[in-house]
Amino acid sequence: MKLGILPLGRPTFDVPFAEDNLLAMLSALDATRHEIVGPRKMLLDEGATRAAMAELKSAGVDQVLILQVTFTDASLTVAIGASFDQPMSIWAIPEPRGGGRLRLNSLCGLNLAAHALGLNDREFGWLFADPSGEIGEDLNALFRGARRARDLPLGAVPAATREGEAIAKAIRGRRIARIGEHPVGFDTCAYDPGSLKALAGVEVDALDLDALFAAARAATSGTASALRAEVAGQLDGLDDVDQNELDRSLRLKAGLDDLRCKGRYDALAIRCWPETFTEYGGAVCGPAAMMGAARVPCACEADVYGALTQLILLQTAQAPVFLTDLVDMDVRDNTGVVWHCGQAPLSMRDPEGRPAEATIHTNRKQPLLLQFTLKPGPVTFLRISQAKGRPHMVLGHGEMLRRPMAFAGTSGVVRFEREAGAVLDDIIASRLEHHMALAYGDHRAILRGVAGAMGLPLLEL
Repeated sequence: MKLGILPLGRPTFDVPFAEDNLLAMLSALDATRHEIVGPRKMLLDEGATRAAMAELKSAGVDQVLILQVTFTDASLTVAIGASFDQPMSIWAIPEPRGGGRLRLNSLCGLNLAAHALGLNDREFGWLFADPSGEIGEDLNALFRGARRARDLPLGAVPAATREGEAIAKAIRGRRIARIGEHPVGFDTCAYDPGSLKALAGVEVDALDLDALFAAARAATSGTASALRAEVAGQLDGLDDVDQNELDRSLRLKAGLDDLRCKGRYDALAIRCWPETFTEYGGAVCGPAAMMGAARVPCACEADVYGALTQLILLQTAQAPVFLTDLVDMDVRDNTGVVWHCGQAPLSMRDPEGRPAEATIHTNRKQPLLLQFTLKPGPVTFLRISQAKGRPHMVLGHGEMLRRPMAFAGTSGVVRFEREAGAVLDDIIASRLEHHMALAYGDHRAILRGVAGAMGLPLLEL
């Protein structure tokens, strides 16, 4: 067949490493003996991608294959799906768990794309596989339609319980500040205020990012110094990061505190990039970790339903919560990796691992982020999901393992209750959002009762 390829990437990731992986992907595709049409270099922006889409249109391809070389938002994937009637597939690739930066974050790109395509009722096939492995059979299965993303039906609404009713009642009346709009192409973070209030009784105030920046700049030098003294007693390497950028980052914590107190907010959903770096000049990841440790959930990328999810899990676990991405699945090792830039609550650090460190954002190169491995123990995953336009609760469970740091920032290696391949298949099939909330302990029994109290169908990974 004539196979049209679109290799998507972003320049904020490790471009030379991505190019090496793209060459391996192209080699594997060439070995299938199909006619490969389209660019053989990464498409790093919208203009280049739309030009390549036009090229495939002119060529009259039989199928379209998105090569998810690095993480990208889902906007162009949705545009590709709408532009072509032909079958479409996405191939994402793993990367080594070497303890350094997340160089590609390809799996998260697939996750984001699957959710967006689900909202648009666009069928697709998918593959998550190392291009240097023996994948000829997997590729041919993809091309003949044997790896289509299946539809995962929702379960019934569970029975409400007394504990579940109490938690649902405790959530009603809570207030979330959405600070800035979610990034373009992050359909996972979209929300409707009326639907949210009807579901959970939660109010959302929409604030501008400038309100946060102004509050941060207005913080006194004494407040900033006190915050620095606080983190100096918790993190190694604070003197090694840019001190002006560190000061600006810590002032964001003061700004968040100011907005929260004035608005009486219980949780925050913050547009954490790019403007905190490009316009303000400091990361909000470390301040978000500090807020989370104080049991004030902070959802990055202005993910309001992520903030709601954290509120529910916090109320259930009575312990700090971490909103995380799933960035790797290893079927042979039967483990996954949960990660976020550097915003896990410090209480989740493995006390037998390396000390908590002050670090910089791996793509934007500014502090303050926290760096440590997550401690071992049972964990519960929760998401109040809007996948495919159907509000429901998604639950998962696993065991965080004591392993070396997988990726820079705050990350942990988890073994799910079911096999890793089956869990990944369910995540793509369910079109789940790319953020899940994590808390230590097994809280599923109570959360099933919460689902019943909120009238939410339940999906267990």
